[in-house]
Amino acid sequence: MEELTERPFPPGRYPVVIIGSGPGGLQLSYSLDRLGVGRATLSADPGPGGMFRKWPLMQRMLSWTKPHAPVPRQSRSYERYDWNSLIPDEDEFRGLQVDHMDGTSYFPSRPEMEENLVAFAARTGTKVRYGCTWEATGREDDEFVVTTSDGEYRAGVVVFAVGVAEPWRPSSPGIDQVPHYGEMQGVDAYMGKRVFIIGKKNSGFEIANGLLPVARQIILASPSPARLSVDTKSLVGVRARYVQPFEDHALGGGVFVMDAAIDAVERAGQGYRVHTHRSDNGEPMIFEVDEVVAATGFVTPLLDLPGLGVTTFGQSRLPAQTPYWESASVPGIYFAGTITQGSGGLKKHGIPSNSGAVHGHRYNAVVLARHLAETRFGMRLERPPIDAGALGEWLLNEVTFGPELWHQRSYLARVVSVSGSDGVRDEGLLPLAHSSTRGRSTPSRSPPRPTGPGRSTPRSTSGSRAS
Repeated sequence: MEELTERPFPPGRYPVVIIGSGPGGLQLSYSLDRLGVGRATLSADPGPGGMFRKWPLMQRMLSWTKPHAPVPRQSRSYERYDWNSLIPDEDEFRGLQVDHMDGTSYFPSRPEMEENLVAFAARTGTKVRYGCTWEATGREDDEFVVTTSDGEYRAGVVVFAVGVAEPWRPSSPGIDQVPHYGEMQGVDAYMGKRVFIIGKKNSGFEIANGLLPVARQIILASPSPARLSVDTKSLVGVRARYVQPFEDHALGGGVFVMDAAIDAVERAGQGYRVHTHRSDNGEPMIFEVDEVVAATGFVTPLLDLPGLGVTTFGQSRLPAQTPYWESASVPGIYFAGTITQGSGGLKKHGIPSNSGAVHGHRYNAVVLARHLAETRFGMRLERPPIDAGALGEWLLNEVTFGPELWHQRSYLARVVSVSGSDGVRDEGLLPLAHSSTRGRSTPSRSPPRPTGPGRSTPRSTSGSRAS
């Protein structure tokens, strides 16, 4: 484990500085290394993992890795069945998550996910300066100045892969006095108690599901009805693994799922009194409970970036981004990891991107690395030729089996260029919103990538469409 404890990347000037060592930061760091782009990756944590060093709270992932799949584990197609491993160029580093699972579930535990990320960093030689905390960000001329606990770093490009991991609470009186999702006690502390959970998204139902064997009664409440992923047919909504509390609610099992706004929370003896009003008719309801937990979501920890002009939106304060995950208001600042969900893309057929999860944003990082190499550092990356006679079969294979299009079918496109002088070439993955507007007058802050003499507008495949 020596490679995880050494201190690479001393303060100084680098082509790219990356903040964060979760899956997004690790994937981007690895991909830049393989392209030959110099970078320094910094992390306040003592080792790889990011949020998976402590969450999910109930210790079992929502994302699956299937040890036994219809395709070989070291094939690219296996990525469709493995939502947790990062994406290497080398076959021997593929599908690492399976090596760290005990076989009791195809949903890895939190420690197994952390071990997977540690193994990826170690086996691929992806170095990070751990124990280095990002403290402030400034700008001097055409460089960003990143102040850390170890000193100053300067770069023309800075990528923030810091997650959406800062607890958020609404302003209702008293909510600030109860533990947030990330501050809960162990499950045994809720034995035989009435528990009120504020929030009905995945974190709220994760808590409820974990407390079913021990709590006397569970109440989940928020103003809007809960949505289920099986209804939205996407990652939007409560995932199927957490719907047992719904059944208990429907069948009278001591769980109540309420559409009600929280007016106030106050101490009542050794417990709490929660004041609410129903969403349908405004009728007030008061609950006397032993414990209250705020499963009210998280925001992006951007520190002083808004002071530099980085604009944000929504409750989660996600930064507004271009299709290439660059700040929409401050060129040169980029984002990786789950923050890339802030770039909505085209939402093809109404389907959102999977950028909020590892199996989506790992591909974003690969695309971003290539984009930076070409637009920021003048590299001309390989475009492999495709036999024109086999183009139809090639496109069909990509649409049917390509894991990138399967996982990011509303965000990424596989692009092919066709010209009389250069033949047919694989242009690789590009954001669908970008590739669909190439050749039009839509302005872009990034310089256009050279396509070579005689090339036509590239064609793309995305999801179930080939053009």
